[in-house]
Amino acid sequence: MGGGGFKKGKHELTRMNANNTKAPDLAVTVAGIRMKNPVMLASGTCGYGPEYADLIDLNALGAIAVKGILSIPWEGNPAPRLVETPGGLLNAIGLQNPGMEKFIAEYMPFLRRHKTPVIVNIWGRSMEEYGEVAARFDDVEGIAALELNISCPNIKAGGIEFGTDPNIAGELIRLVRKRTRLPLIPKLSPMLHSIAQFARIAEESGADAISLINSVPSMVIDIESRRPVLSNGVGGLTGPAIRPIAVRLVWQAAKAVKIPVIGMGGIACGRDALEFLIAGARAVAVGTATFLDPGTALRVVEEIEAYVKRQGHASVNEIVGTLQF
Repeated sequence: MGGGGFKKGKHELTRMNANNTKAPDLAVTVAGIRMKNPVMLASGTCGYGPEYADLIDLNALGAIAVKGILSIPWEGNPAPRLVETPGGLLNAIGLQNPGMEKFIAEYMPFLRRHKTPVIVNIWGRSMEEYGEVAARFDDVEGIAALELNISCPNIKAGGIEFGTDPNIAGELIRLVRKRTRLPLIPKLSPMLHSIAQFARIAEESGADAISLINSVPSMVIDIESRRPVLSNGVGGLTGPAIRPIAVRLVWQAAKAVKIPVIGMGGIACGRDALEFLIAGARAVAVGTATFLDPGTALRVVEEIEAYVKRQGHASVNEIVGTLQF
C-alpha cells in the first residue's frame, strides 16, 4: 500500500514507499487488540468473512466484526428487508444468523486461518441470553473481542430497548462483563438524549471500548399502497446520509471517556474515515459502502496512509482527536 514494497531488516520487514522512505505506522490498539491499521469491516455488512474472501485480502484489514450472533439460529424479518434511499440504504434484516454453535463450528475454523482480529457481535432477547452467548464465546480460540449489539432498531426482541435506557444499558454491560474475560465493545445507538452519558456509563460498567453509531431508525412509504416498503415497517438507515450525524456523536463520545472509540456510519473513502479519526475515534468501520465496492475498506487504508504521510506524521495515532474547535 502507498506504492510500497518491503525492505528486509535484521529482525523484521519494514514497509517502504516508492521514494525509499519509511511509510507511516498505521497500527492502533483498541480494547487491548493490536490492529495493523485502524480500518475494520463493520458488523452486519461483511457477513462472517467467507462472503468477501474471494473479493479482498482479509489479512490486510485491521479487524473484522462479524454479523450479530444469538444463542439459537434466527431467521430475521420477512422480505422485503432492504430499500435504497438517496444517499443511503434502509435495512430490516432482523439480525438473521446461524446461532452460536453453528457459527463456532462452521465459521470460526475459516476465520482462524487469517491473521486479522475477529470481533464477534452478539445479542440476546433477554439480559441472561446476552450473558449466555458471551460465556459461550469466552474460551473459543480466535476471538479477539465481543461487540454488544444493544442498539439494533429493527428487532422487536431485545435490541434497541437495551440501549436507550441508561440504567438498563449499564446493568446489561455489567452482567456480560461478569460472564466473559474477552474485551467488551458496546455498540451505541444514535437515538440517545446524551451520547456522552451513555459512553460514560459503558466505561464505568466495564466496557473496554465503544463503537458508534448503529443505524438510524427510518421509514420509506409506498405511496400507491400507502404502506411501509419494509415488512418490518421501520428499518435502520446506513450510508453517506448518516455520516455527519455519526461524526458529531463520535466527537462527543470521545471527549467523554478514556476508553477507545470505534467510529462508523457512512464511510466510503479515506476522507470520510479521517473525519472520524480527527474527531477522536481510534479506529473506524466500513459497512454499507462494501456493497457497492467490496474493496472500499482497503482503499480507505491506502488513503489514510497517504494523508498521514502528506501531513508529515510518523503514526496514524498522531491525528486521533486533533479536531480544532
